[in-house]
Amino acid sequence: MRQKNQVTGLILAGGKGRRVQGQDKGLLSWRGKKLIEHVADRLAPQVGELIISCNRNIPAYSEIGDIRVQDSRADFQGPLAGIEAAMEHVKTDVLVVVACDNPLLPLDLVERLNEAPPVNNTARALISYAHDGKREHYLCCAIRTSLYPSLTSYLEDGNRAVRDWFGQHLAAPVDFSDQPEAFVNFNSLEAFSKH
Repeated sequence: MRQKNQVTGLILAGGKGRRVQGQDKGLLSWRGKKLIEHVADRLAPQVGELIISCNRNIPAYSEIGDIRVQDSRADFQGPLAGIEAAMEHVKTDVLVVVACDNPLLPLDLVERLNEAPPVNNTARALISYAHDGKREHYLCCAIRTSLYPSLTSYLEDGNRAVRDWFGQHLAAPVDFSDQPEAFVNFNSLEAFSKH
């Protein structure tokens, strides 16, 4: 089992917030705390260092995580740009990525992502991602940092789709169907009123 100091965590909070009327999603309040605080409380104990990807309201994120990064690419080019910016600071072989709108993440997320089964019963996955029994959660994943050059090349070619980049590498789903509620996504204002 990989020790927590061998894994870096990343919370993606650098989007435009299109589905929340342009608000900074990570700073929205739920149950008396910011969404990003809920996520950090769950992820930080599982990793050695925690990076926050944020492209605006930087001072508001200053107390959360160990490092804050901004995309090096202009115009909010999506989650892969946030992952790319973070990888410049990662010293471990594995980066575990989550989104700021998943405040109920599993407390054993990192351990289970790092124990992904071999792909095709042979090679170990270079990327593993959560599956809640019904759907994939590509932004709840563990990525080998050796893929940094591939990610940069993919973005340089104008590509943005997370799933398609994963498809270029050995990627494996990890079964979290025992706790699907952990992946409730607060990606719209309506989600806050439901939970």
